Amino acid sequence: MTRHERHKRIKEILEQHGNEILISKRFKKSFDFIQHGNMTVYEHSINVAERALRINSFLHAKCNERELVRGALLHDYFLYDWHIDGKDKGNLHPKLHGFFHPSTALKNASRDFILTDREKDIIKKHMWPLTVVPPLCREAWIVTLADKYCSTMETIGLHKAKVKAVTRDHDRYITIR
Repeated sequence: MTRHERHKRIKEILEQHGNEILISKRFKKSFDFIQHGNMTVYEHSINVAERALRINSFLHAKCNERELVRGALLHDYFLYDWHIDGKDKGNLHPKLHGFFHPSTALKNASRDFILTDREKDIIKKHMWPLTVVPPLCREAWIVTLADKYCSTMETIGLHKAKVKAVTRDHDRYITIR
């Protein structure tokens, strides 16, 4: 399989399992918040989902792709600018965001979507070891690894934003390569 074919397949899996999330109005709000560098939370979440699918394929981990994608998309579904206003969300200081945002993301995701136990584990434990209790399923381990990789690449500027806009007319996201 060529690189282009693999990339196309990942996009298909992402749309197949994540479309409900990607088109939701609340999830689209994550475009308004910066995560790392100049990367939005929306872009970061898609990067993590794509990277998790690549890791799953590379390791032949046989993860449930639906739960892997949904958990990855919702892992940072905290819906606030953690650089500025985390105090009202339970954070004492922006530097403590890493400890507190998984529970906020899980609360928001549980409110807006029907989640499986695996999806909940992914969201709640993706910041391990900061969350102390380690992930319980391989999907959560893979999203944790994908998140660390993407966060590092985005922070040092090696992973550039590629999601340019959410089409407001259509219920799809656009990626530019």
